[in-house]
Amino acid sequence: MEETGYSDDGKSIIVHLSTHRIMTQSNHVPIQLFDPASSTYTYILADENTREALIIDPVDDQIERDLDALRQRGLKLAWTIETHAHADHITGAGMLAEHAGARTAAPAGCGIATAAVQLHDGDVLNFGNEQLKALHTPGHTSGSMSFVWRGHVFTGDTLLIGGCGRADFQSGSAEDLYRSITRVLFSLPDDTTVWPGHDYHGRTQSTIGKEKTDNARISGKTMEQFVAIMHALDLPKPKRIDEAVPANLSSGMRHDAGGGALMDARPAAGYAGDVSAQLAYLWWQSGDAVLVDVRTDAEREWVGFVPGAIALAWKQWPGMAMNNAFEQGLKDAVPAGKKVLLLCRSGVRSIAAAKRATELGLEAYNILEGFEGDPDQDAHRGNRGGWRLHGLPWRQN
Repeated sequence: MEETGYSDDGKSIIVHLSTHRIMTQSNHVPIQLFDPASSTYTYILADENTREALIIDPVDDQIERDLDALRQRGLKLAWTIETHAHADHITGAGMLAEHAGARTAAPAGCGIATAAVQLHDGDVLNFGNEQLKALHTPGHTSGSMSFVWRGHVFTGDTLLIGGCGRADFQSGSAEDLYRSITRVLFSLPDDTTVWPGHDYHGRTQSTIGKEKTDNARISGKTMEQFVAIMHALDLPKPKRIDEAVPANLSSGMRHDAGGGALMDARPAAGYAGDVSAQLAYLWWQSGDAVLVDVRTDAEREWVGFVPGAIALAWKQWPGMAMNNAFEQGLKDAVPAGKKVLLLCRSGVRSIAAAKRATELGLEAYNILEGFEGDPDQDAHRGNRGGWRLHGLPWRQN
């Protein structure tokens, strides 16, 4: 069931689907996607000539939607970007970076140490011949950022349509929020299109000029009045904050079950379960399972490989394109009655591969932490878990 109609600017077509909304890109208008569970907007921006793209505020439950949106438009993802460390959903940044070969970027003040690039006020990210500029807009959280691209600003939870984000957790400050909106965002041209991080009433966009005059939370208010309004909100604690914030400080990569010590399989949705590298090795050595390394040929060549493992890439360079021979190769590699263990760099592509293996009728397990493990505080791999760090057999050419 779908309906089509025109957005407020009269230019961009919005498609309303049962699960999300997609705004088609035309004349430098972003692709806007919607997560109904958290009312979160995700944005894809692209260079029309080079087809390089970036994504702002992806949601982990919408990874396949986002990858489909990129594939349908022939886009190559260069960056995943956060406006802040979210409290109402878990980001898909780390998983998208793994699937699409992108880099991660996040505000330096948010403590998202796994992001490869830590953004500061005024920093510029290039994608193709396009540029995205970072503006530090603290208040919702101390590290929150907004991003400017051409005549558009992506405001995250700082400025919403007719309102603004809360400022009562994660080192938030109503005073800082007032200054960020009035001195930073409201200094942009009035015709700048505002693309918010959320909306709960079906609205998709606004303008700086409209928010200056019509925003009930801040328009015409002194700082003292605004602070009084914010303090009187008395909002409940976000339902997922205790789960979401810790995960989002690691770019959404949740290996918190203790992969290094897990000696029993943990059930998972869509495949048989997750196992630690140690348990996978025991099953493999006992002959109960086949070990399949789904990393690219280039990764195995440069980073290292597991002697005796079946090399069968889920995706391949260039462009991290799907390996059309994967399904048949998997069927050929796994004898009847044996489990299959899927190994990738950090345990993301291997989940997708495990789900597909399950659809093919195999008992498939994802190996937690993968070959290289999770990124550390400097976004380096190899120091936080993984097959290699746990001392299991591997070699390098």
